[in-house]
Amino acid sequence: MKHTIILAILLLLTSCGRSGGTPEAIVRTAKIDTVRLSGGGRLSVYPGKVRTGDEASLAFRVAGTIARLPYAEGAFVRKGTVIAELDARDYRVQLSATEAEYNQTKAASERIVELYRRGSATKSDYEQAVYGLEQIAAKYDNHKNQLADTRLKALFDGYVRTKIHREGETVNAGMPVITLVGNDEWQIETNLSIRDYARRHDFIGFDAEVLTRPGYALPLELIELMPQGNANQLYRAVFRITDARRVTLAAGMSAEVTIHFRPEQDEVYEIPVEALFERDGNPCVWLFVSADCPLTARPVRTGALRSDGYITITGGLAAGELVVVAGVHSIKEGMTVRPLLPVSKTNTGGLR
Repeated sequence: MKHTIILAILLLLTSCGRSGGTPEAIVRTAKIDTVRLSGGGRLSVYPGKVRTGDEASLAFRVAGTIARLPYAEGAFVRKGTVIAELDARDYRVQLSATEAEYNQTKAASERIVELYRRGSATKSDYEQAVYGLEQIAAKYDNHKNQLADTRLKALFDGYVRTKIHREGETVNAGMPVITLVGNDEWQIETNLSIRDYARRHDFIGFDAEVLTRPGYALPLELIELMPQGNANQLYRAVFRITDARRVTLAAGMSAEVTIHFRPEQDEVYEIPVEALFERDGNPCVWLFVSADCPLTARPVRTGALRSDGYITITGGLAAGELVVVAGVHSIKEGMTVRPLLPVSKTNTGGLR
């Protein structure tokens, strides 16, 4: 079958330049599409969002009133920079009182320990003094940490993305206050259907397209696929952009993620169902070679009609051939057409 198709193409190409036959002098504009490998559906496309690999919503470990948020949204900050502060007056008072209690308990404990060594204090007094010092020391350390935790520091070099709260607002411990994003790594997040999640073992590749570089396929690497779907039976997937040097990216940018699957069967192709017409009871397509060559009808063997408007072709066509996909019933043998849009023959692996 392959040899027959190749021979037919060669004969058609050589006949285009001959002057022996005069094709009908009608030139129309037509929509042309490429015959692609099918394999039962070799790719899926999903909308996604660009995000940074370094992204964190930062929160205070203690409650309080926000006193300072010195950096505006979009500002660049270095790792360790204080990016938010709480009103620390109550924590300073608390620490001062605990420090005084600690010093007093420590002095008393040291006297009892010394007396115990000399045999002038009981073992019970000694153990109580040691335990009391340990308790106040833990309390003292905790209050020192609480005072330090009134200052929120950047975890990495990055940009202030969102200030969730404002100065003067009271926040509880663990409540996100500010979002910080880095730019060392870029990722894309999307949600897969339950059908494609079930086919995850057939994934063979991933790429994405962003608005800043239309038509350019960014290579992706799957780094996370949630094993549990959400309320809509969608499964969150996160991809790493492995080479982002040729594109301009920003967090929140829209993207289209394409997932390529291992074919379920060989030598099965697909075309839009609109490309088919009937001749002598047999399904045919109009084969397009170039705008200078007349169209020819090619009989084909058809397979299953898919829900996305494509039909599988089990014989008569090869990947990379071009067919007319609109207005096929008004075309006559020998007509020439001009493609409505530029046509590429490189997209033969199921991409569309």
